[in-house]
Amino acid sequence: MTKLTKILLGLLALAAAGGAIAAGADMGETQKQATNWTAIAMFAIFVGGTLYITKWAASQTKSAADFYTGGGGITGFQNGLAIAGDYMSAASFLGISGLVFANGFDGLIFSIGWLVGWPVITFLMAERLRNLGKFTFADVASYRFSQTPVRIFAASASLVIVAFYMIAQMVGAGQLIKVLFGMEYMYAEILVGVVMLMYVLFGGMTATTWVQIIKACMLLSGATFMAVSVLLQFGFSPEALFTKAVEIHTKKDAIMGPGALIKDPISAISVGMALMFGTAGLPHILMRFFTVPNAKEARKSVAWATTWIGYFYILTFIIGFGAITNLIANPTEFYIGGEIAKGLKGGGNMAAVHLSKAVGGDLFLGFISAVAFATILAVVAGLTLSGASAVSHDLYASVFNKNCTSEQELRVSKIATIFLGILAMVLGIAFEKENVAYMVMLAFTIACSSNFPVLFMSVLWKNCTTRGAVVGGFVGLVMAAVLTVGSASVWEAVLHNPKGSAWFPYNSAAIFSMTAAFFTIWLVSILDNSAQAQKERALYPSQQLRSETGLGASGASGH
Repeated sequence: MTKLTKILLGLLALAAAGGAIAAGADMGETQKQATNWTAIAMFAIFVGGTLYITKWAASQTKSAADFYTGGGGITGFQNGLAIAGDYMSAASFLGISGLVFANGFDGLIFSIGWLVGWPVITFLMAERLRNLGKFTFADVASYRFSQTPVRIFAASASLVIVAFYMIAQMVGAGQLIKVLFGMEYMYAEILVGVVMLMYVLFGGMTATTWVQIIKACMLLSGATFMAVSVLLQFGFSPEALFTKAVEIHTKKDAIMGPGALIKDPISAISVGMALMFGTAGLPHILMRFFTVPNAKEARKSVAWATTWIGYFYILTFIIGFGAITNLIANPTEFYIGGEIAKGLKGGGNMAAVHLSKAVGGDLFLGFISAVAFATILAVVAGLTLSGASAVSHDLYASVFNKNCTSEQELRVSKIATIFLGILAMVLGIAFEKENVAYMVMLAFTIACSSNFPVLFMSVLWKNCTTRGAVVGGFVGLVMAAVLTVGSASVWEAVLHNPKGSAWFPYNSAAIFSMTAAFFTIWLVSILDNSAQAQKERALYPSQQLRSETGLGASGASGH
């Protein structure tokens, strides 16, 4: 432990240097506030409790299988709660309620988009993933294909997705602590990074799972209390709540109509596709299906996850409208200088946090602040674990050193975790002032344009070949990244090019990059008549049998 601490502290100078790179669109007025001792005390209790769990998990984590998947001994209900914990990030809690607060009904697009992705996973993926894989989604994609090219692609795509997703979470954590805990941004980033590294390094998947379960329970109970408190003000009548919100909001009736956020239909369809199918390509979500003992538990975990996530998103909608009725009515307490025109204290994403104070006072504010922070910790831990598995399992153990022992793979995984943790801190500090909303969208766009098409076609189409999967996957990956950079949200807002100079006219590229990935996989596979391709097509019936029945899955990974 002391050695690890020394390593981390020795690299703080590097992290500080990363701050010099910071530039771009400001996230909003996130001034450092007075120290919130209630929030700090509750956060300390949470971290103390979860570190104790990590100590217990460390005693259970002896092999690579324990580290990546908790030994496959997690039940469907526990895994469902953990998936929900992984998915209900601070971006969801603070971001969606903030979107509803600002735009009303339109904020619901994001809630529904994310939710609809889960049945796709349930019916198409969950059972097959569990039956075909061992540790990572690359185990599934490369089942009948040439190992090296598929795993290089899978690891590349996974690391890109993890990086963008992680930046958004780390910046969110830093801004949140700056506003609520009264801590300097850089120290906040380092604190998140160090605590997250402890979870992952010492406890692996078992610790990460239990941290996510505890956090999910805290978040659901906190959000339920807020929603019930809001509805209580209106005699549990949603209609009365919406009527009051329309009456008090500056946009009046417009908040109950669509079109405030996304105006053109191509962007709307594209965003919907990214949210729906991106979910089925997120490496830290897919990894969760290997933590359960069998396919039945995998299906059960998705059913539970969908239930909790659906319930949570309904709550965020009520919280968003509750924030309209409670905060606008009291501008002196919640708005900068007491003027609505100047915006909320701490920026638009703080609507849910301010509402917690309005309905439950300082004590509940402390609880919600600690929960929001714990949320970020748990999500970043899950992301780091999936990134480390891409390096150690997909690259080191399956490409560079195929004869390595479980102990060697575990050691590489822990080294990769330390590097990813330091990278997360440096990127979090470097992107302090960036508008990070697009990064989450980019992560989903890349996931639905690279991982999802390869996974879908390799499992469900008999003519798919290694060449088709790898070329198509890389086409989707590169195209999603290039088109997103060319959109106004990055080209103008982040890179500061003149207004109107963006060469890609839409906000989301998913409809183009995902279509291109599927088309390329189909075209290259059809044209591939090599001996290797013939062999891969011949292996499809045995893959199909195993994916649908689970025969031979208990020893999964001899492939």
